[in-house]
Amino acid sequence: MASSLTKDSASPGTPGSEKTFFGHPRGLATLFMTEMWERFSYYGMRALLPLYLVAPGGMGLNAGTATAIYSVYLSLVYLLTMPGGWFGDRVLGPRKTVAVAGAVIMLGHLTLALPSAGTFYAGLGLVALGSGLLKANISTMVGQLYDGPDDPRRDGGFTIFYMGINLGAFFSPLIIGTVGESVNWHLGFALAAVGMGLGVLQFLLGSRHLAAHSSVVPKPLSAAEKSSTLRKAALWAGVAVVAYAVVGLSGNYTLNWVLVPLTLLGVIIPVLVLVRIKRDRDLDQAEQSKMSAYIWFFVAAAVFWMIYDQGGSTLAIFADSSAENSVLGWEFPVSWYQSVNPVLIMALAPVFAWFWLALNRRGKEPSTIVKFGSGLVLVGASFFLFLAPLSIAEGGHKAAAAWLVAIYFTQTVGELLLSPVGLSVTTKMAPVKYASQMMGVWFLAVTAGDATTGLLSIAGVDLNRPGVVAMEATLAVVAGVAVWMYRSKVKALMGNVR
Repeated sequence: MASSLTKDSASPGTPGSEKTFFGHPRGLATLFMTEMWERFSYYGMRALLPLYLVAPGGMGLNAGTATAIYSVYLSLVYLLTMPGGWFGDRVLGPRKTVAVAGAVIMLGHLTLALPSAGTFYAGLGLVALGSGLLKANISTMVGQLYDGPDDPRRDGGFTIFYMGINLGAFFSPLIIGTVGESVNWHLGFALAAVGMGLGVLQFLLGSRHLAAHSSVVPKPLSAAEKSSTLRKAALWAGVAVVAYAVVGLSGNYTLNWVLVPLTLLGVIIPVLVLVRIKRDRDLDQAEQSKMSAYIWFFVAAAVFWMIYDQGGSTLAIFADSSAENSVLGWEFPVSWYQSVNPVLIMALAPVFAWFWLALNRRGKEPSTIVKFGSGLVLVGASFFLFLAPLSIAEGGHKAAAAWLVAIYFTQTVGELLLSPVGLSVTTKMAPVKYASQMMGVWFLAVTAGDATTGLLSIAGVDLNRPGVVAMEATLAVVAGVAVWMYRSKVKALMGNVR
């Protein structure tokens, strides 16, 4: 996307006051490009990951193990956003944390590019760690470009920023996916490292346009807190090293020794976080009530993401083995399916924004609860739709690509109903004490959903079986209907939030 740099009449000292990026502070261009390249590397690698895991020329794993690894990786990315935000707030500050995160991500992709199983898993860990650090802090810096929450340009700035996410997500499977599938898997992973390297370079070159306080550590650790944190980290690291050394030396080590603890953490930690907030006696009655309502949204969102994120694993593995990946006789790489969602987001998001505004003017805009329930029903409907290509494949035929595109389309409409609403309701219902942490709590819903998928795969559940797909679809639809049926109760718990 080309920059639109013009003179701005903002007061001196405002970040980006001399030039603007589509009427916004110039620093938005830096963050836009950083996020675009980071998403380019992330989604490109993600599109290749399940295909590489099952490919005879790749890891050669079965579909269940590949789905488990993919799901654990995604759950870790979102699980690490909370410590990532803490690290930015207490240790380095947002700007330095994003620079470090970009370097860690780039190193992770380079490690993935090495032709070794051991380094491959280390690379996944590095990318997950870097993504968690970056995701939590780059959005904070976007907000710092504006004069507080009442700045009229703020919402538009975030809209432009999120376009960068979808641009990177759209182009990466077309480029990285093609190279990885058609030329060499490891060259594809290396291209992801190049993309992140470009993002880090332009971030460092353009950082002078960012808000000055993006370099400030908001709540620096005291000397005592640093010492305590280091001691605890060293203790847990030591326990893990000793435990895995014992398992390894005893000859009992398998991949599940890593996958099972990580998936359990992905389910347990979100529950513990919600329980801790809900039981906090510092919250007043209104905040307690809102948290009770929020748990409804959280559980429903976990069900949504459990199904939605299988678009990159279960659906991709099915497409690789059982779909006719061609249009009018022209064949395309399986990874290209991962570009369908971002291009639909870019096309449909403005339509939805206009539609809600038009309904609002007439006093007919659906409530948050109705939108949320509808998103769940749609993601369930997408898996009912999945039953058709599964049936075709069971009959010994290849399913048409149009079936998969229809599934992704249905999921994208569901995402547009649920995801923006979830982000909005999270900020509105957050207790004052946890205002800066609640966005990380929202991401834990993704963690819980993906970890559940991982646990099912580890347990040997074949997620491409029609019976299992039908059960997941039914679960989502029932959850959506339940949210709608109990909407009056949830609305009462929400208090003044609408």
